[in-house]
Parts: sequence; C-alpha cells; structure tokens
Amino acid sequence: MDATMTDTDIEWKRLCPLDDIPRLGSRVVKGTRHGDIAVFRTADDQVFALHDKCPHKGGPLSQGIVHGSSVTCPLHNWKIQFEDGQAVAPDEGCARKFAARVDQGVVFLQIQP
Repeated sequence: MDATMTDTDIEWKRLCPLDDIPRLGSRVVKGTRHGDIAVFRTADDQVFALHDKCPHKGGPLSQGIVHGSSVTCPLHNWKIQFEDGQAVAPDEGCARKFAARVDQGVVFLQIQP
C-alpha cells in the first residue's frame, strides 16, 4: 500500500457469488474507472483479476483459455500469469493486476483510487 494511502482509501466491491464464475472461466466488470476488469476462477477456486486487455495487441483476456495460474489470450496465444500480470517468456509485457478475494463464497474486487 502506498505510504500516503489509508485503509479508507481502499474499497472492496462485492461482485458475485463464486459459483457465478465458471471454473476455468471469467467474468467481466465493465466500466470501472480503470477500464474493463476480467475476474478469473481457477480449477481450485482461486480468483484473480486483470485488466481485460492483453499487453500485446489488446485482446480480451476474459475470452481466453484459463489453465493453471494463467490465461492464454484468444488473439495471438500470449500467456499471462495471474500472480503478477506478466507475459510468459519469450513474450514481454504486463496486464494490470487487481486484488480479488473470496469471502464466504462471495467474490470481492479491490478498487484503489
């Protein structure tokens, strides 16, 4: 957290029940001040959120294939890691990552100003 930021500056938005996102699938949160955000669910029910735009040519990551802890862009097969948004080598680039969590079966997304 930025040294000038306080806990009240961080906002957790309730998105949906976890079951509304299919395993190995995604859901898009449209129209945030950060652009569209793709929220992904892995096979073991972890959730991750990335800007819904591949760093290569802007492909919609939400329409990609989820595997393990990454997603493959549907346009040119770039693999983007959920943990940090980084493209898998030899590709280079990064999709912005957002904090996401599951609490009592409900998915929350963290939005910072």
